[in-house]
Amino acid sequence: MLSKSKIQTQKLAAGLAKKLLKMKSRKAKVVALFGELGAGKTTFTQGFANALGVESRVASPTFIIFRKHEVGECDLHSHMKHIFHFDLYRIQKTSEILKLGFKKIINDPNNIVLIEWPEKIKGILPKNTIWVHFEHGKSLNQRSIKISR
Repeated sequence: MLSKSKIQTQKLAAGLAKKLLKMKSRKAKVVALFGELGAGKTTFTQGFANALGVESRVASPTFIIFRKHEVGECDLHSHMKHIFHFDLYRIQKTSEILKLGFKKIINDPNNIVLIEWPEKIKGILPKNTIWVHFEHGKSLNQRSIKISR
């Protein structure tokens, strides 16, 4: 998909959030957000969280590694309780993320986990991870966004 604005990127994210909630899983739903700096990963996360009724400010957790948001009141969810937003830009080793309780987070079926810079921990991501690839487009606000498994 080609997004020409922040709003289009957020609408695409909201659509993915709706689809994810319909999927059955015994573990957390994991979304890997792959792309260069400024490609739209945090903007996507904001739209995703907004669709799930998150009321807290959604900002990139670059310096604290992750933020936990409560899923709010919305018509979309049934059992989802938390969205974890990870930014692994500063992570050097997989062991660093494991020390933060990552395995417990991704094993909880009440969680949705969105991960920026997932390539740093690709070896420990679940097989059913959804990959969202972002690329800068030809114009300033344009982004190419591809969703795959």
